[in-house]
Amino acid sequence: MSSIKSVIKLVEAELKEVEKELINILPQDINLVSQVGSYMLQTGGKRFRPLLHLLVSKFCDYKGEKHIPVACVLEYIHTATLLHDDVIDNAEIRRGNLSANSLWGDKASVLVGDFLFSKAFSVMIDIGEFKILELFSKTTTKMAEAEAIQLSRAWDMNISEQDYLYLISNKTASLISAASESGAILAGVNSEKRKALRDYGHNLGVAFQLIDDYFDYFSTQKTIGKQIGKDFQEGNITLPLIYTLKNASSEDKKQIIDILEKRLFDEKHFNYVVEKIKKYNGDRYILMKAKEYITRAKSALEVFDHEESKWSLIVTADYIIDRQS
Repeated sequence: MSSIKSVIKLVEAELKEVEKELINILPQDINLVSQVGSYMLQTGGKRFRPLLHLLVSKFCDYKGEKHIPVACVLEYIHTATLLHDDVIDNAEIRRGNLSANSLWGDKASVLVGDFLFSKAFSVMIDIGEFKILELFSKTTTKMAEAEAIQLSRAWDMNISEQDYLYLISNKTASLISAASESGAILAGVNSEKRKALRDYGHNLGVAFQLIDDYFDYFSTQKTIGKQIGKDFQEGNITLPLIYTLKNASSEDKKQIIDILEKRLFDEKHFNYVVEKIKKYNGDRYILMKAKEYITRAKSALEVFDHEESKWSLIVTADYIIDRQS
């Protein structure tokens, strides 16, 4: 059974080029941007979106060099969203280190996030890939809209599973889908295959966020590199809690809602909520949903008939689930 390490090895040289370019593009004459940008880009990011873009580009037999700057753009957009998210959430930890806003303040984080967004689109114009530029423009709009909706629906105990899936589809899955689809666009594949890789990335992205939301209740800060119970504290009602509130007894539901409404975020109350999620199988449900989306991601690849070359995308899909085991 191939591992994610063997997949990464396929594009190891390209990933090294991406690492160099990520820092080289930063303006060295603007200390604030250089310091904050370098800190964020060099502190433990998984580079999942660039990796996926490079893998799809290789899978589609792309022979050019534009996949490197496009991979950088994906990481710039992702990093910009993290900088802004941490300000909105008052986060203190990111990727196992102090967040940028903890070190440089909110103003610096917002400004550097804005710079990275702007630079991302500047790079796309420079390389002249306007189909991908259009894709990324629509994607970042979806992400911003989802962030606004999520903020407006904080502490909304009536949020449905459908509402939640809409939010994560736009906030997280849209960029992962774009990472996959942009590789297909670069390689010039036909519309059927482009759609297949868009769908592959979308389903991968939904599963990715489902596992992240599972981790928020059932992991450790050391494992995921950020604060545990963050969604719980911010009033983001994610699937484990949505499912639990839907299936809990009236008494248990009342107790959970009381904890949320009174903002009781200490360890005792958080553990109580975790116990109730386990009692009503909210933990099992979210993992089951994640596996369903991974199955859909793999099914999207059926339009490609060269079975052997699909292994890297299949292993990448399995990795999303394997992160929690």
